Formats: sequence, structure tokens, C-alpha cells
Amino acid sequence: MGYPGRMQGGFYHSRLQHPGAVLAPMAGYSDAPMRQLASEQGALWTVSEMISARGLVLGGDTENLTLGRPFDGETNRVVQLFGADPDILAQATRQVQDWFHPAAIDLNMGCPVPKVRGKGGACLLQTPETAFELIRAMKSATPLDVSAKIRLGWDHDRSVEVAQGLAAAGVNLITVHGRTSAQRYTGEADWDAIARVAAAVDVPVVGSGDVTSVAAARARKVTGVATVMIGRGAVGNPWLFRALATGADTDDLPPAPERARTALRHAELQERFYDDDTGRLTLRPLRKVLPKYLPDHPELRDALVQVTTVQDVREVLAPLLAGTGDLAAPTPPGAQAAV
Repeated sequence: MGYPGRMQGGFYHSRLQHPGAVLAPMAGYSDAPMRQLASEQGALWTVSEMISARGLVLGGDTENLTLGRPFDGETNRVVQLFGADPDILAQATRQVQDWFHPAAIDLNMGCPVPKVRGKGGACLLQTPETAFELIRAMKSATPLDVSAKIRLGWDHDRSVEVAQGLAAAGVNLITVHGRTSAQRYTGEADWDAIARVAAAVDVPVVGSGDVTSVAAARARKVTGVATVMIGRGAVGNPWLFRALATGADTDDLPPAPERARTALRHAELQERFYDDDTGRLTLRPLRKVLPKYLPDHPELRDALVQVTTVQDVREVLAPLLAGTGDLAAPTPPGAQAAV
């Protein structure tokens, strides 16, 4: 597929020459350790959790710094911003470029959560002219590729209109999640609507929504999108990116010992990335993730959702890590075994 001159030689253009899929931005999930694992398995690029442009520019929010900070040696990472003020977005774009050295910068136009209302996110779908101004401001502030992630609309589909305006404003790539903001994550993603957007603009379109398997990803590619973005389907399953990058036909997961080793490594990456100043030395944020590596071992779930340290994870997974597969239900960390 050919794209206009502004794509040639850019980050997105170069990455789209390869097969594979993209890791979606997911608040509370797509932090540096998860991005690292997805990249190692062949993700075309990864996208950070969304960062408040205003919080970044005005300071006082150390969480923004953690969200934007790369893992040591991290590449092919896109930083996503949200906001609604062109001057603030332009300044945040410059700061992101200087502080975090991303490969590209993305504008969030799809987050439907109430705390973002009036501050950007999916609200921009109600006033797309503001979004076009934001893209122009961001483009003026950086030589990096600038993309936008949208939904179909606020409460009805106006995705073609919005996408065409974004393309005219100079955006380098558009990701479309096939639901309206009003739908949140209910119902099924409308890939026919995504296909209409892909056919209507002269920049590459990435499709998002309900891609949880190799078969689903391959089926979605025939809609005319440049590639697909994977969110919830990648939690606990970074191997999905490897399958799509290598052309594998199967969704078969690696053996349980390999998945256990990856779960442990995720915990080790988590411990290494977060430091004392963040207050996140423990593994509490991973409690919702670790059981997803081993859905065929439900007996481990109760213990995995109570881990606090890497050693806790190692102890829970010990039988699998040893390759024995002898998995009686483990005692949750900190609990006393029954006498």
C-alpha cells in the first residue's frame, strides 16, 4: 500500500514494512515492563499509557514522568498524550521529545473514562475542529511522526469525517477503535466502519477492537487496514505478537513452564523499573496480570493475586519453573498454612 510523501522515511512508514501488530496503550497495563516483553516478541511498536499534557507541562505529577520514561534500551515506543489546549499540547510534545526520546507521539482521542471528560480523550470527537488544531500544534513542535487514536464517534459514527480532518491537519497515522465512546467496551467492534475509514484517507489506518487471536488479526487485516492493534488480548500473552510477526498459523501458547518463566521475568522487570521514589516497589499492579499467563492453571490464581515481591512470585510458580508440573494449590503469600 502506498502512502503520501509525508509518510516516506518516517517511523510509522518504516515499521509498516514489516509484518506484525501493535501493542495498544492501556492505562494500568502498557507500562515499560509490558512494553519490553511485547517488543521482544516482535510488536511493530508499543504505545505508552496516556499522559496528561497539562500535568506534564505544569509539573508536580511524578506519575507522568514514570509513564513516559523508557525501559533501558527501549526502542519503537510511541508516547501518547491527552489534552485539549493547543499551546499545552505543543509544549508537552517538545518536552516528551526531549525527556523521553520516543519514536513518535500519539494524541489520545478515544479514552471514554469520566475523569478525562473536558480534558481531551474521546471528548474531542464532539469538537473535532479542536482536535485538528491540536494535531497542527503538535506537528509544529516536533519533527517526529504524530498520530491520533480515535473511536468511531461520541455516540454515533462520524469516524470518516474525523479521520479526513486529521489527515488534512497533517497526521501521519490514525488508529481507529471500532466502538463509540458511549459504548465503552461493550458490544462488538465495528470493523466495517474501520474499513470505511481506511478507504477514505491517504494515511495508514491501524484497526483496533476485539483482536485476541491470530485468526482474528488475520481476518481484520483484509479490511484494508495497515495493521492491527492489540490490547486486552496481549495481557499475559506477548507471544501473540511473535505469531503475527513470523506468520505462524496457531494460537497455541508455549508450554506452561515457559509461560511461568515469562511471568516471573515480568515481575523482575517490574521490580527493576520502579524505584523507591515511586512507591511501587511491590508487585500489586501485576496481580491482575500474572494469572493471565497461566489460564490453564486456575489453582494458582488465588496466590498470584496476593503477591507482593518477586520472591513471592517465584515461590508460587516454583513447581512449574522446575518443570515438574506438580501443582497443588499453593499457600497465598503471607498466609499461614493449615495445621
